[in-house]
Amino acid sequence: MTPEELSTAISACLADAVRAGEIIVDVPDGIRVERPKNREHGDWATNIALQLGKQAGMAPRQFAEVLAARLASMDGVAAVEVAGPGFLNITLDAAAAGALAKAIVEAGAAYGTTDALAGHVVNMEFVSANPTGPLHIGHTRWAALGDSIARVLKASGAEVTREYYINDAGNQMNTFGNSVLARLHGRDVPDGGYPGQYIVDLGHEVLTEHPDVRELTDEAALPIVREAAYTAQMKDIKDTLAAFGVTFDVYFSERQGLHESGAIETAVKRLREQGHVFDSEGAVWLRTTDFDDDKDRVLIRANGEPTYFAADAAYYLSKKDRGFTEKVYLLGADHHGYVNRLKAIAACAGDDPAANIEILIGQLVSVNGAKLSKRAGNIIELKDLIDWLGKDAVRYSLARYPADSPLTLDPELLKKNSNENPVFYVQYAHARSRGAARNADAAGVFRTVDGHDAFDGALLTHATENDLLAHLAAYPSIVAKAAEFREPHRVARHLETIASAYHSWYDNCRISPQGDEEVTDLNRTRLWLNDATSQVLANGLDLLGVSAPERM
Repeated sequence: MTPEELSTAISACLADAVRAGEIIVDVPDGIRVERPKNREHGDWATNIALQLGKQAGMAPRQFAEVLAARLASMDGVAAVEVAGPGFLNITLDAAAAGALAKAIVEAGAAYGTTDALAGHVVNMEFVSANPTGPLHIGHTRWAALGDSIARVLKASGAEVTREYYINDAGNQMNTFGNSVLARLHGRDVPDGGYPGQYIVDLGHEVLTEHPDVRELTDEAALPIVREAAYTAQMKDIKDTLAAFGVTFDVYFSERQGLHESGAIETAVKRLREQGHVFDSEGAVWLRTTDFDDDKDRVLIRANGEPTYFAADAAYYLSKKDRGFTEKVYLLGADHHGYVNRLKAIAACAGDDPAANIEILIGQLVSVNGAKLSKRAGNIIELKDLIDWLGKDAVRYSLARYPADSPLTLDPELLKKNSNENPVFYVQYAHARSRGAARNADAAGVFRTVDGHDAFDGALLTHATENDLLAHLAAYPSIVAKAAEFREPHRVARHLETIASAYHSWYDNCRISPQGDEEVTDLNRTRLWLNDATSQVLANGLDLLGVSAPERM
């Protein structure tokens, strides 16, 4: 019995009790069941009696006792206990508990997915590194976490668009272009320019596309060099992200989408119509102090130039106009000051800051012993980290901790092929399960016999089997919570729990018979449990953007 099936069963019992006049209450669409912290309290628990007791005009314990009597008579339920103020603790019989293994295998990649967030239309903006240099260690955390958050949101039924904001407007692009142009002519980069071998490399790429550009004056050459170098640098960024397992649905150009399109002027007009724009000292302002910002913000300077804040406002309205009711921003540790001002923009645009915008702030990450990039000069490049430690090790390690906790990665640990290394531990559990399946096949153990499923969940009675099944059953609720709280580290930590339970089970329960022993339904049923574990580990690793190897 899956958690969803048990939830449906409890709903049916409640509906029957309402029809019988034992309880007068509106039956909710779904009833949540969770694993008790203490397994001695049963397989599953629900607090539905505490939630609905007042509405029913009953003490929660009395409410729970009515439900308990009906639940106890259901097939697959071994016992029901009313505990504390009105909790229902439910114990399944062995066959019903073991049936989960078969259900997981049959669900495949869909196991763990829910419709909990169906109807949510989410724009996830993350990374958004300036297109003036390579991705570096400062971008790695949000690349890993942003992508994993998007994955768990989609697994919970949300419609998610991953978006990368390209800050390709303003003086920085001219500084970038002048840096490449200077190196093309063998000159030092100008003051405040971009150093590093990558600037020289970009110059070579520009020359390949425009071999005569050095014959032009600097004034004529600059726009050509700037655009060609910008295109080449964005390709490098996209290629690096792809190597890290991160793709975006939308690359939004600030220059094209906001400045050249007139979106900023339109945004100012719309915000003025909302009543939050005022003029002072020759400039145009947004009265963000009405919505808890520490000061009002300039949209258009007295010289007529829009500010970065004006671009932020226009960008928010662009997302709103494109139908994204929920806008999630993933920002670095130095962006705390953006929280109130972005929420103020949402409020000024007529949205609810508590519902329509969410800003996540991530702390910095460092790597012991990491060397500065020879190519970039003064940073640790993401592609160097991938080459050094591997995509899986970096992504898993970054997803394993909450975003708001400072993090230092230990390269020596991440390169160890031992249980001390969390990513190795989980991946090895998956590889071990696939090896067990291959060994079972060689021993003539199959999940089906004569075209029929050979499965008897009642045979899975060993303590390690009960423990493993419990953790596999909890996986969907872990994914749902990871999506609800934007915390994919919950998935990583649960995978480690499953891996531990699997290794313990593997050491105690044989899948393949020994010697001349005959293949029995116990062997076949254990193969189902083995393959169910493989599936859950693979599903969870995929949510973290990490591979599930067949062999290690």
